[in-house]
Amino acid sequence: MLLSSIVDLLHKKLGDRIENYLIPPPVFITMQGEFLDFDLEKGSLTTRFPVLKENLNPYGSMQGGMVAAAVDNTFGPLSMLVASENVTRRLEVKYSRPITLDLEHIIVEARLLERKGRRLIFSADVRNASGELMARARALHWIVEGESPTSASFSGSE
Repeated sequence: MLLSSIVDLLHKKLGDRIENYLIPPPVFITMQGEFLDFDLEKGSLTTRFPVLKENLNPYGSMQGGMVAAAVDNTFGPLSMLVASENVTRRLEVKYSRPITLDLEHIIVEARLLERKGRRLIFSADVRNASGELMARARALHWIVEGESPTSASFSGSE
């Protein structure tokens, strides 16, 4: 199972500090996320999230914030695997098509594009089961050196 492989990698990386983290995070479990593929050499992670009735907006499509949460729930684990402790500094999502219940689930394919100093830049494609692009995302993460994520300072330049 891919989840246990990811947890094993994180355990090797973090050692006893793994006890300080919620892996997988409760929000990932609540959203019923599933890990599909991971490639450490390519810096990529693919996840799947069901389109749930409780996540629909008044128009009957998946609320944009929930799509962003699915993306963030893919960038987060990927960032833990490819870098030391880091936090999301900026997340941008460009929506292309409505995500409706008939699609059943979305697939998020995330990858690390660049690492420069304390900056990590990620991109992701959100697709339906047929491979049709539903949304694209980019994120800037900031590596936290010697600080807890809750006390991190973001005074560095972008």
